[in-house]
Amino acid sequence: MKYTKKFIGMMALSLISLVGLAQLSTPPGGGSQRSFVKQHIGGVGKVAIEYSSPGARGRTIYGGVVPYGFNNLGFGLSSADNPSPWRAGADQNTTFYFSHDVLIEGKELKAGKYGFFVAPAQDGPWTVIFSKDNNHWGSFFYKPENDALRMELEAEDSEPREWLTYDFIDRQATSATVALIWGDKKLPIKIELKDPVKAHLEVLAAELNNQPGFTAANFSAAARYASGAGEHEQAIAWADQAINAPFFGQRNWATMSAKGAVLNAAGKADEASEVMDEAIKLPGANPGAIHQYGRQLIGAGKNEKALEVFKYNHKSNNGAWPTNYGLARGYSAVGNYEQALKYLELAKANIPAGDTLNGPIIDQNIEKLKKGEDIN
Repeated sequence: MKYTKKFIGMMALSLISLVGLAQLSTPPGGGSQRSFVKQHIGGVGKVAIEYSSPGARGRTIYGGVVPYGFNNLGFGLSSADNPSPWRAGADQNTTFYFSHDVLIEGKELKAGKYGFFVAPAQDGPWTVIFSKDNNHWGSFFYKPENDALRMELEAEDSEPREWLTYDFIDRQATSATVALIWGDKKLPIKIELKDPVKAHLEVLAAELNNQPGFTAANFSAAARYASGAGEHEQAIAWADQAINAPFFGQRNWATMSAKGAVLNAAGKADEASEVMDEAIKLPGANPGAIHQYGRQLIGAGKNEKALEVFKYNHKSNNGAWPTNYGLARGYSAVGNYEQALKYLELAKANIPAGDTLNGPIIDQNIEKLKKGEDIN
């Protein structure tokens, strides 16, 4: 019984202690609001800025509320020997988070979360600092040896801004410019992905290791992206998984044509041709898809192979649209304009109802063939 009473008493004291340590969601004090802004860069890169936003309230900002340069704040590690920059906001550290390696005004900064500090100047450039310290109060504990990146940037005049704000004022395909704006000044900072292709491939790889990676279509799409980015080995590996992976791999037109495309881009033309010879005979290989493959062969200068594909398309699909048009292109590509004209006239008689585009083009091509001109 004594033990039980003692245990209950200890639990009560523990609960009181926990309650005393709990943080309540009380209204902000000091006239500053916690703020947060996030921007995607290059589709997959993320930049997130968290800061406290003070108001001007009629005060002089630079040279007043925010002193110029580095200053002894008289607290923490701040001293005459170790003066502090401005916290670039209020209260806690202003922080920048980068999901991928970036270039800040052309200078490299690794992915991660950084404390952000600024030393304004009355004349000339301002000092901008990204610090490895990102969880302190203000800049009282600033240490220059923890700078991850320090640079000098020019501030610009601005329309007066009551509340300190971080705005993304310019957004490009793989970069964005964020500006610290307060009072009558703004400080623009250009941020760009160091390697947008690598960043995208990393995201694709992570996604394919998760739920999106259980479909053949997603592996084929990733393979085509990697191929276009010049990452041929990765492209071929993903294309193979779309076809052969357990549970979800599929051997059809979509997956095999994707593999053919990435093999061809990798300079493996013979392997690509073998894959495509199989692909055109698989489910999903409709007359239109095979026709487009034939046109790609003509574009690559493989005219005899293209004619072979057009012949297969015509035979296996019983002359359905656009297989006659394909034969016309194939025969024209090898210089047999008489046969090309024959099949082009058949194509004109077989234009699908409602198609208003191909008729005039076919008429123009008929005239070309009559003159002995190639229609491709």
